[in-house]
Amino acid sequence: MGELLYSGKVKQVWSTDDPDIIEFRYTDQISVFDQIIPSLIPRKGESLNRASCHWFNLIQDENICKTHILEMNGPDRVLARRFDVIRKPGAISKEAENFFVPLEVICRHYLAGTAWRRYQRGEASPQDFGFDSDEPLQEGAKLPKPFLEVSTKFEKFDRNLQREEALEISNIFPEELDEILSIVLEVDSVIERETSKRGLIHVDGKKEFALGEGRAPVLVDSFGTLDEDRWWDAEEYERGNIVQLSKESVRKHYIDSGHYNELYQARQTGSPEPPIPPLPDEIIASTADLYANMFERLTGAAL
Repeated sequence: MGELLYSGKVKQVWSTDDPDIIEFRYTDQISVFDQIIPSLIPRKGESLNRASCHWFNLIQDENICKTHILEMNGPDRVLARRFDVIRKPGAISKEAENFFVPLEVICRHYLAGTAWRRYQRGEASPQDFGFDSDEPLQEGAKLPKPFLEVSTKFEKFDRNLQREEALEISNIFPEELDEILSIVLEVDSVIERETSKRGLIHVDGKKEFALGEGRAPVLVDSFGTLDEDRWWDAEEYERGNIVQLSKESVRKHYIDSGHYNELYQARQTGSPEPPIPPLPDEIIASTADLYANMFERLTGAAL
């Protein structure tokens, strides 16, 4: 019987009989804006686990990089290699191996989500996203090229980092960071190739890494799901409509209700955060349907 090592917003990490192997257990919890919603989404955990394993297997088959996945041992569970987690910024030795890199890489292909909201607030310019002119941008604009951002993992909220700070926090070599960024672009190329066959646009997504034996990059955690990535319907996009096929629809509920604005103001001023309300029953039902249907569109398999 394993021991609970860590409980996150949507998944748990358990020990196994082998000290070098851990088990991820995906829950039906859902979170937005770093807050756990007090509502469960039926079969969400299974959808996340199976979709993520689908992508990990594909990346391994194509020899893009090593991954931490060993075996999916249940619909909502997977066995994975364990890596050391060192939480003090800059404390990882430059000779260390088999450790989690305390960075998150976000790759954006369209102007959406937090990137769009930063632009709306005047915190980012068109040039920041690779555009040549100052002409006003529209939500959903395709970026001139993939836009990579790096954020920190060990602070209360995700925070975008400049390159030098990312290197300082992780203490990895510049060429190691560059290799990780290059792998992210390769992975996203595979995701775009596969999902475009099923009428999906891959808008953006996050990836996390470890450095394994010989400090080789290892893709870890989960990716290519509705929690880590944002998706739109390609046919509707061609008609000029953005149809959200990801957790963004849940975020929109809290934006429209005013909760996000209250939360953002509280965080800006250091005030106590307002608790996030439960989801209405109709949104729980529609979100459960979305996770099930999108699993099939992402993977081509039935849930």
